[in-house]
Amino acid sequence: MTTAAVPVPVPISIPVREILPWAVFTAILSLVLLYFVGTAQGAESIIHEFVHDGRHLLGFPCH
Repeated sequence: MTTAAVPVPVPISIPVREILPWAVFTAILSLVLLYFVGTAQGAESIIHEFVHDGRHLLGFPCH
């Protein structure tokens, strides 16, 4: 009886140079989204209704 060799998975290392631009992009996009959620006071009723629950979740008053 012979045993087959089982390959061991090797983790891939991703250089910080490749992750950093995506991290910065995600941070900027998150800040822009937070800005729109925080400033929707009802002037744009569609945006306000869309982010209404998110405003309460993040602690922004709106009523």
